[in-house]
Amino acid sequence: MASETDCLLRHASSSAAEDVAQDMDAKPLLSRFLSYPIANTNTNPQRRRRLSAKLASAPRPLRQQSFGRDIGHAAKETYLITSLSFTLLQYLGLPVDDKITCSWLLCHVTYARVRRSIVYGDQPRNRLDLYLPANSDGKNPVVVFVTGGAWIIGYKAWGSLLGLQLAERDIIVACVDYRNFPQGTISDMVRDASEGISYICNNIADYGGDPNRIYLMGQSAGAHISSCALLEQAIKESKKEESISWSVSQIKAYLVYLAGYGWINTLNLFFNSLHSIMEGEESLHQFSPELKVKDPSNRNAVSLLPPITLFHGTADYSIPSDASKIFVDALQKAGAQAELILYDGKTHTDLFLQDPLRGGKDELFDQLIAVIHAGDKEALEKDAMAPPRKRLVPEILLKLARNISPF
Repeated sequence: MASETDCLLRHASSSAAEDVAQDMDAKPLLSRFLSYPIANTNTNPQRRRRLSAKLASAPRPLRQQSFGRDIGHAAKETYLITSLSFTLLQYLGLPVDDKITCSWLLCHVTYARVRRSIVYGDQPRNRLDLYLPANSDGKNPVVVFVTGGAWIIGYKAWGSLLGLQLAERDIIVACVDYRNFPQGTISDMVRDASEGISYICNNIADYGGDPNRIYLMGQSAGAHISSCALLEQAIKESKKEESISWSVSQIKAYLVYLAGYGWINTLNLFFNSLHSIMEGEESLHQFSPELKVKDPSNRNAVSLLPPITLFHGTADYSIPSDASKIFVDALQKAGAQAELILYDGKTHTDLFLQDPLRGGKDELFDQLIAVIHAGDKEALEKDAMAPPRKRLVPEILLKLARNISPF
């Protein structure tokens, strides 16, 4: 029975994936809603006004107004998400009934209180999900989140738990999807992430967000991709290129965790396909944030970067915390404002998965909230009064997942 079910889902999701890649102009189906800042010393008011005028004329993606197409797109993504869930849960050896239950719960979380699959570009996977607070006065801070997935299984729904939890603290979260390998290589992923950031910078006010309080966040492979996008944008601006659709001055802070930055030392630690994903050894410098920061010709670009905070667990064996130590050291020596926060005994998945599912006090979550709400007395008072978060998964399952996780 289990094999027949899996086969049916794989067949359905295969067709869905092909359709999703072609169906790029469907608007989001659902529009349900739920229930400060670090100063950017690089922000110049006159420069911001000139940039706003320039951005106002930038073209925006068109959206299809067909309700029937919306329904079709929602069904296709349901199949896609369910198949991805089954694939992941197979590694846990769960019975088919448990797989169905867990997959249904994932789909429920993904679709609840979120504007789904907003189109931000004209390429496959150029979509993002917006998690919106219940109370929006048009001044909510915004987090643009680029999720991980080893460059091959990344998907915007992986940020659903983070999106829902931050939305409970009156923070809008945009989970940006991007092309995975082999659908695209690293340059495609960086381009997609940059376009997603651009869409938020230019359109978030329409969704109740504050365009002056946008925070960029990346996790694992998404941290590498977003680092490349941010540095690439800073280099363009340092060279005074005119064809830009967003500016690093619009990002209040960059929050990064669980990422590798210098590929010369870590290239062989992952898998053979990494050479292809990173477009060969000749592209190592272009897509190594660490090497770009160390390049003296990029010193002016580094000075434009927003404040950067790196988070890393000391028990992360997928990407050792030394990678973050080396990167933050390179940033500081180049003149950037950067700090590293280490979490003793935390693995690659603890900070992003197990701890949020565990409920109660979460050090990383508290740190993120402190950065985003810094200087906002009212928000900080509400944070202090917030009830403890509920446990979502029994501890025995979290320990099991920690022991068998491939990361």
